Amino acid sequence: MRLSAMGDVAMTVPVLASLLQQHPDVEVTLLSTPRFEPMFAGIDRLRFVGVDTKKTYKGFGGIFKLFRFLRKNYTFDQMVDLHDVLRSKVLRKLYRLTGVPVSVIDKGRAEKKALVKEGGDGKRQLKSSVDRYCEAFAAAGYRVEVNFQGLFPKNEVFELPFEKKGTWVGVAPFAQHQGKIYPVEKMEQVVRQLAALPGVEVLLFGGGPKEKAVLEGWEKAIPSTISLAGKFPLSTELHLLNACKVVVSMDSANMHLASLVNTPVVCVWGATHPYAGFNGFGQNLANAVQIDMDCRPCSIYGNKPCKKGDYPCMNSIPPEVVVEKVRNLL
Repeated sequence: MRLSAMGDVAMTVPVLASLLQQHPDVEVTLLSTPRFEPMFAGIDRLRFVGVDTKKTYKGFGGIFKLFRFLRKNYTFDQMVDLHDVLRSKVLRKLYRLTGVPVSVIDKGRAEKKALVKEGGDGKRQLKSSVDRYCEAFAAAGYRVEVNFQGLFPKNEVFELPFEKKGTWVGVAPFAQHQGKIYPVEKMEQVVRQLAALPGVEVLLFGGGPKEKAVLEGWEKAIPSTISLAGKFPLSTELHLLNACKVVVSMDSANMHLASLVNTPVVCVWGATHPYAGFNGFGQNLANAVQIDMDCRPCSIYGNKPCKKGDYPCMNSIPPEVVVEKVRNLL
């Protein structure tokens, strides 16, 4: 079970694919958010069960409804809780009461708290989420050596939704929290400079009305840019990310989606830090853009207000630095 968030769910993909490859006698049923299913397409012996916590399985009563549904339709020999939140704690308790053994992820909450403690001495690289998922399966008796090669076979040809006229560079400028978003006016400069490179087209990734408005405004104002906001399902976006030469992203889901299709990411880090263990799977930290500051990271998820008031961790990064990282990869 791993219901959310999208990036965290994406990081289960390399682990589950490797687990099933290395343990041919195992079948996995994954409980997660319905719209994340395309990330797991093509993984043999993996059954995806969408858990809609906003409607079908809403609230505390929804956990018991989900348990009854699962007990009626599936038989499990073990449960691995990769989420460790209230909903999954109740569900795993119910399974334990029926005699099903359970193993649980160690999220390293104390380590992460030390990492963001002001003046603390915990500024060090923590285990990645991928490693923590592996440890949870090891506790269940299944050792996993992650050897994931990507969602799509090398050199596989896909029918893209529109003509590719040049080298595609993806830009995903948004994240859930302000502490993880490079200033929009600076990112616009990045997009302008990238779109001006010979033979480059910039694909703009995002969702939601506000993001859609910004990206469509850029598309109208900047030649060689294409806004994808709200136009395609996740399965198509994965193919488009796969077709990109490089992607510029925040510490957000798009970094992890690009990682699943082996596309290099230039990630711009602000309030958060790769030290927390959330860097994209297989991504080279040399491609990260970040400023070394005593106050970083001030938050694990980027959801705390900036103590300095103006997010200098983001505002102090010149657009040219981001562009140069992309040029090096091109």
